[in-house]
Amino acid sequence: GTGVAVLAQVSAHVAVARKEAPAPPPGTWAAYSSKSEESTGVIGMIDLLIKDLDKEMTEASTDEKNSQADYEKTMVESSAKRAADAKLLAQKGSAKADAEAALEGHKERKADAGKELLATEKYISSLHAECDWLIQYYDVRKEARAGEVDSLQKAKAILSGADYS
Repeated sequence: GTGVAVLAQVSAHVAVARKEAPAPPPGTWAAYSSKSEESTGVIGMIDLLIKDLDKEMTEASTDEKNSQADYEKTMVESSAKRAADAKLLAQKGSAKADAEAALEGHKERKADAGKELLATEKYISSLHAECDWLIQYYDVRKEARAGEVDSLQKAKAILSGADYS
């Protein structure tokens, strides 16, 4: 604003001074005409330039404010996302630790079950060997038991008074 006002004052002063100009020159010279139209055109251009600059400054200021607001919003969102990601990471870490602990428990139970399986197989093997022996000598033992039963019946009869002599 102040530059334009000064320029307008200078132009007005020049215009007043021109009105008090001396008498027109002799006829050989072209007719005198005021250049106020040209100076008004220059002042108008300067006014237009100032208005354009003011408009651009206002737009730049608005753009700056909008960009700053967008930046701050992005920073808030980024901060919230970082916090959510950190929380999620902690949860995942906790879940991983729980899964690893469960895996260790399963490994221990598997090892115990493997030992129990070996002991059971060993027991089954010993039972199988014992059963094989019992099957192999079943007939012999049956005859021996029959002989023992017969001998016991004879002994009982003798004790009851029977005479086998």
